[in-house]
Amino acid sequence: MINSVRNTVLSVLNKNNYGYISPSDFNLFAKQAQMEVFEEYFSEYNKIINMENARMSGTDYADLRKAVEEAVETFIVTSTLTQVTPASNRFFLPSATTTGFDYFMINKVLCYDASGPTRVFKGEAEKVTHSKITMLVNSNLTAPTELYPAYTQEGSSLTVYPASINLPNEVDANYFRYPKDPKWTYVTLANGEPVFNQSQLDYQDFEVPLEDEIKLVSKILQYAGMSIREIEAVQFGGNEEQKQSQ
Repeated sequence: MINSVRNTVLSVLNKNNYGYISPSDFNLFAKQAQMEVFEEYFSEYNKIINMENARMSGTDYADLRKAVEEAVETFIVTSTLTQVTPASNRFFLPSATTTGFDYFMINKVLCYDASGPTRVFKGEAEKVTHSKITMLVNSNLTAPTELYPAYTQEGSSLTVYPASINLPNEVDANYFRYPKDPKWTYVTLANGEPVFNQSQLDYQDFEVPLEDEIKLVSKILQYAGMSIREIEAVQFGGNEEQKQSQ
């Protein structure tokens, strides 16, 4: 999809003599455009929920929530968390260093019994604010148990309760990761013209669904217009994006 998006952007710019954007600039604009589309999924999802509550959303083929859910669920990853210190109930949050992915938002925390040869699922931990965890832990009625655990989040780590959940491989995080940075890769011909080449090792296509191609084109055109100081290109991209939103 990334080559199609780039060709469309260049076609619009060249047709109107707005100018040219280099592959490196395109990759920067593509990264920002994809991030915008990704973050818009969550605001769109909230709007759809409000529409459903107001009985303004359809079902079956008109089920808007299903389309957004399918889009965001492609970014869900489940990884076992690393302990901050041995025999501790504190675990590092997912990151490029600890799990290999950059996490955007925790979806749920899962706890297991890892004392035996195989892991046994205990329960899903409930997130609790720091203002409530002390009272919760010290209560005879509501104190977290291994079947009904809880966790708090602080900085780059989370703390799981009860404190007996303190072995390696006992906590998994199911979370949304950021999309990978798109990269249009190419080879340079004798005349200096770059030609698309997706066989290179650092090639990365867009990770958003194909139906968001028009959004990507519109957003990249706005960035490109700002770069080459062509307000008409910015306005054209903005108008196309507004049409998609409507």
